[in-house]
Amino acid sequence: MSLFEKWQQLAENHNNEQEEVEFWKDYLKKEASIYKEILDKKIEVIEGKISDLASSHKISEEYFMGFLDGISESLKNEIALEELESDSEIKLEIDFEKLYYNMVSVEAHWLYNLEGWNNILSEEIRKQIQKEYKFSKTIVKEDKIGRNEPCPCGSGKKYKKCCGK
Repeated sequence: MSLFEKWQQLAENHNNEQEEVEFWKDYLKKEASIYKEILDKKIEVIEGKISDLASSHKISEEYFMGFLDGISESLKNEIALEELESDSEIKLEIDFEKLYYNMVSVEAHWLYNLEGWNNILSEEIRKQIQKEYKFSKTIVKEDKIGRNEPCPCGSGKKYKKCCGK
């Protein structure tokens, strides 16, 4: 079983709701501490062996894989999560604007409100990213075609007699 599959199994298989809540509470606390360190130290590149990186953050390799799963969409270069094992060497180049956007989009307020962001992205940039996200979720209704209006296909017929049948 790959390390990624172990992470998925760990994240998905719980005996009851209380066990699931406790798991996520523990994991998210550890994930936040990794992000806090990255932001506070302005670490743009993380590289090394997965087992070494996990132990340096005092977490299991499966939890570190969960961190990789979460940050993978915010990297400058893609990583194949399914192929990673304990002894795999990785190099993560973080795109901080993309990371912030992704944190906003999953509503991870405990991450996008970390103090370390102040030294990485200006308040203006962070507000702009939040606006971009909100705008991407805005639904714009198209004008509805009236049944007696000319058909938009260009036939010259009324909509109700043409495409609106």
